[in-house]
Amino acid sequence: MKKLTTHVMLGACSVLFASLLQAGEPESAAPINIKFSHVAADHTPKGQGALLFKKLAEERLPGKVKVDVYANSSLYGDGKELEALLLNEVQLLAPAPAKLDKFTKQLQVFDLMFLFDDAAAAERFQQTDKALALLSSMESKGLKGLAYWSNGMRQLTSNKPLHEPADARGLKFRVQPSRIWDEQYIALRAVPRKMAFAEIYQGLQTGVVNASDNPWSNIYSQRHYEVQKYLTEANLTMGNYVLLTNTKFWDGLPQDVRRELDKVVAEVTLEVNKQAEALNQADKQRIVEAGTSEIIQLTPEQRDMWRSAVKPVWAQFEEEIGADLIKAAEAANQH
Repeated sequence: MKKLTTHVMLGACSVLFASLLQAGEPESAAPINIKFSHVAADHTPKGQGALLFKKLAEERLPGKVKVDVYANSSLYGDGKELEALLLNEVQLLAPAPAKLDKFTKQLQVFDLMFLFDDAAAAERFQQTDKALALLSSMESKGLKGLAYWSNGMRQLTSNKPLHEPADARGLKFRVQPSRIWDEQYIALRAVPRKMAFAEIYQGLQTGVVNASDNPWSNIYSQRHYEVQKYLTEANLTMGNYVLLTNTKFWDGLPQDVRRELDKVVAEVTLEVNKQAEALNQADKQRIVEAGTSEIIQLTPEQRDMWRSAVKPVWAQFEEEIGADLIKAAEAANQH
């Protein structure tokens, strides 16, 4: 009997010891889920950047981070994505600066038509201290800028040839939801119509709008060239994006995770900005080969006419943006 009792007690102790060991073992934490939502196609500079971010983040932080990329407005479109970010329903976006004027007016510097001579000038300005400081200008409102992603210069599409500013008169241009874009097209005597990015093709096809502007990569990936007879290589503005996150989410990440993700962002940004021009030129060539549109090249004199036509709007928004910021952007045109 005594022997049996001893066996029972030993067995009970073994079970208790095993349960204590099990209780003391920390459960493996679920990976941090990062949803990256955007409105462009996968093979555009933004789409490639999002996929590269996913690849590197998951490779560098295995089991700690999981990134889900939602392209082509498949999760949120233009109208809802910023609201979703503020609610932390998504954690990364890359919107155009024009969509952020409710949070900071200074980013409108990138929306001033014909401010930059070319993509290289815009890229030089993006790397200045003044431009980089704008990334943190929205943090108190819940948005943290992480980087600028280039997407090539914006070009004009239309159903009539555009050589001079007078040619834009009366055309219904799709515009981004921004007052500065409205005012610039009004200065050209055109009619601005706000429309979500995903709706442009149908809008052009049905005549709700009959002109628009976008980088070559978007014109090609969204097939705008199929429903527009003319494309004018105007180098209108820098088609860049602000890689954006929720301030509380990013600042609340474990320090080691955030430090590694910051490195990934820097690496991806370098690659996106390096490849953007090449991707845009490749898509321009695809449009040329499709033969559905005539591509118009502006002469330097014609481009100066367009700049003169919209320059009064620069002055109109100078106080909001900051005269020093506009001068710094203009200075980037000097090699």
